[in-house]
Formats: sequence, structure tokens, C-alpha cells
Amino acid sequence: MKVALAGEALIDFTSVGDLRFQGYCGGSPLNTAIAVARLGQQCGYITQLSTDLFGERLRRHLEDNGVDTRFVLSHPAPTSLAFVDRDGEANRYQFLLQGTADSLYAPTPLPVLPSETAILLFGSVSLLVEPEATSVTALAMNHRDRVTLIFDPNVRPSLILSPAAYRERCQSWIRASHIVKMSDDDLAYLSGASDVAETIDEWLEDGPVALIVTSGSDGARVFRRGEAPVHARSFQVPIADTIGAGDTFSAATIVALLERGSATPQAVSSLSTPEWTDVLRFAAAAAALNCTRSGADPPTRRELRDFLDSARVPNHAQLASDDLPVRQGRHQRRK
Repeated sequence: MKVALAGEALIDFTSVGDLRFQGYCGGSPLNTAIAVARLGQQCGYITQLSTDLFGERLRRHLEDNGVDTRFVLSHPAPTSLAFVDRDGEANRYQFLLQGTADSLYAPTPLPVLPSETAILLFGSVSLLVEPEATSVTALAMNHRDRVTLIFDPNVRPSLILSPAAYRERCQSWIRASHIVKMSDDDLAYLSGASDVAETIDEWLEDGPVALIVTSGSDGARVFRRGEAPVHARSFQVPIADTIGAGDTFSAATIVALLERGSATPQAVSSLSTPEWTDVLRFAAAAAALNCTRSGADPPTRRELRDFLDSARVPNHAQLASDDLPVRQGRHQRRK
């Protein structure tokens, strides 16, 4: 496996009106794993699935999409559930995570990734429940010296009991990671009362070689130490659902970096502005395609290629020196 992803695996129940819900396989790292596999890269998942009917469905979903499940453990505890209710532009969530199979992930010893693994992505709500948070963090730190670590906080304020303590822990994950990817809502939450630009500079000074911030219809930016940010606009498509868009963006970024031979921290730090332009545009197109379908349903490589071929639009990426616009308001699902 070239890519490994660690974290929660759950069922997203999305409201379709009143108290009726449609279930989808989900969890931010799981969505990213599915997207990486559909885009043609070998990837594996690290988690613990329930033996209940939802856990069986999650395992089948991974295997049907070609995700390596050698490190997926089984446990009799129930599957984590998330209920999503759309409210205008925002999504409201209710999570059932305590005492679930993935939240109890604590193998001894922790798995050792294959020598060919180049990238490990971690984060999301798996870092909010124990013992999973400790296990996933240790797994990432154990491999930091030989893989590129990507951290995606995927902030869920309703699950955070102490914002101050969570922000402090996030600082350690950010400092330890080589690439950090987050939404502008994540950035606003983690910045707290601090100036966003100063927060970005502090993070880059401390650790990651690149910070990628997605902003929904405003596109995405990548920030690098001592360089002006690179901005790529989003693709305009009819929106069916935004669930999984950010996860698909992460996956496409990973695939683009691997395919251009830029998966190491050193290679990432040396990417030029035009090269980052291409990476962001590729990722934005994949995320846009995901938004045209209900639930997290990332595109295949063929669908993405056909979309990019048919778009026939000028390259809208541009060098941006303006401050990152951060929207105010309720936290939204992945953008």
C-alpha cells in the first residue's frame, strides 16, 4: 500500500425529511481511503470494525472499492453512528461514538506499515475519543520519520468538551505533521481569538511544509513558509450534497503528489507555484464531482479525467497575496 489512512469508520444517516434518514458508509478517513482507491492508488485502512451488520457493511464497502483491509480489526462493540440534518447551507450533527468498535481501537502492538507506504493520513473525530485517539496518535508518531504525515482535523465542535484543551492538542498534531489540510471553518475554530494570518505563520514556522485550506465555493489555498499562497478556484457544478467533498479533496491531493513523485516532505517543500496550481485544480475537480451526488461518493479516475477534459476551462489558479477570507457562522460539513 502506498497510502495508509487511520481513524473512524461509521454510518452517516442523512436526513431526507422529518425523522427519515438515508444511511451511507462514512467517516472522514474512510471516505478519503475510498477516494484514493477509486483514483487508482493502492491504499490501506487502519481501524477496528464492529461485527454487527453496520460493521460488516463497512468492511464490504472497503473491500469492494479495493482498499487493503489487512490492518482492520474486528470487535463485538457496536458501530459508530452519525446523524446529519441539513439546515439551509449548514449541516447539523448528532454522533454516537462512545463505547463503539472504532473508538475502542487499542491494539498491542500497534501495526507496522509496509516499507512501500509513503503517506499516512490521520485526524478527524478519531482524535476525540479514547483509547482510539491515543492509539492513532502513537501510530502516526511511530512512522513520522519514514512516511509523510498528513493531518486533517475535520473539526466537530459539538464533540469537543474543552475547546482550549483541544486546540492545544491540535498544536502538537500540526507540529508533528508534514502537511496539514483543513477547511476555513476548521482554521477559524482552531485560531480562536487569534489573527488567522498570524496563526498560519506560527504553524508553518513550527512544523508543516504545507498548509492547505479549502473554502468551498471560494476554492482552496496552499500556504508555505516564506512564500505567497497559491489559490485555485473551485469548479461550478450542481450541488446535490457536500458530504465527503473535503475528504475527496484530500484524496485527490495525495494522488496528485504521488503521481508527480512529490510524496516526501522534501519534494513537497520544493513544489513550484505552477505545480501546486495543478495539484489544487486536480483536487478541486474531484471534490466538485463528489458534490454532484448524495452522500460521500468520490469519482473514479475515469470520471475525473472525463470531467477535466469536458470542462475545457482556463486554468483559474492564481498566485494570491491577499488574506484568506474566513466565513463566519455555524460550522459546516466538509467543503
